[in-house]
Amino acid sequence: MGFVVIDDSARSGVSAETASGAPSATIEIEAYDFGRSATLSREHARALELAFETFSRQWAADLSAKIRVRATVTVENVAMQAYGEYAQSLPTTTTLVVCAFPDSAERMIVQFPSSAATAWIVQMVGGRATGANEERTFTPIEQALVGSLMTDAIALLTGTMGGLLPQRITIAGIQYSSQFAQVAAANEPVIVAQLSMRLGGRTVPTSIMLPASILSGITSRVSEADRSATPGLVRRQVEQSPVELSLRLASRSVVPRDVLGLSVGDILPLPHAADRPLLLLVGEQQVATAAVGTAGARLACVVTSTVPDPAPEESA
Repeated sequence: MGFVVIDDSARSGVSAETASGAPSATIEIEAYDFGRSATLSREHARALELAFETFSRQWAADLSAKIRVRATVTVENVAMQAYGEYAQSLPTTTTLVVCAFPDSAERMIVQFPSSAATAWIVQMVGGRATGANEERTFTPIEQALVGSLMTDAIALLTGTMGGLLPQRITIAGIQYSSQFAQVAAANEPVIVAQLSMRLGGRTVPTSIMLPASILSGITSRVSEADRSATPGLVRRQVEQSPVELSLRLASRSVVPRDVLGLSVGDILPLPHAADRPLLLLVGEQQVATAAVGTAGARLACVVTSTVPDPAPEESA
């Protein structure tokens, strides 16, 4: 079941042509799927994007050093979706490195084409990749070499996630069919990062699936940051904020008639004695009194007295 959402700005362009005969603007229609109501908040999405971007750069450098071919990895998209939807989006035959969390039934997946991994292995042992796109299972030796590459990649991912992933993540196995690798319920929400790897003139689509439970780590980290805002930190922040000081004479109240009747040369007496210090204010709050002076070629004021802080109001 779904609803169709139509952009209000395009309602006037529903017809194929406008009144003037020119083609109307194309209406963008987006289907809202209630089965995917769970989405990443802006805060969670930004934190995960930054983590995956850092991981992509580190993984590209590590992989380049191991396979002796320059590799680049970029983040295409980070989103939350159901595991069943993620599994259906994968090729029928691919490489799924299933990783186990310690003391948990949750699983993580690193996915990439088998042909790409075969090319990595050939280059690791000094050969030259042919660029063939054959998708097949790995031999025991190839599984060991791929496992070594993935162990290092998982360690990099754990480090860049800033504590969101537990330590000691292990490889539970390698699957080759996206339909049979049921590591979670079909409707269970998961975090999917779509990556694009380019090496040797070939672009390889790669993805990483994480359990949605890691988002609780971001929430708790934000809560700890809120608790760390102690009164002392708040006071120091306030004390370092710029404020505007002004030096004023005592004010006098007048009626609008007197103001409208002012003309050049009029004298307006002020209730401020000639020998009385001026008022030093922050905004409209008096903080001290001061006398006019100089500092080099500039006017200045000399503080003569300070106004004590108001006593805190006693609670009833």
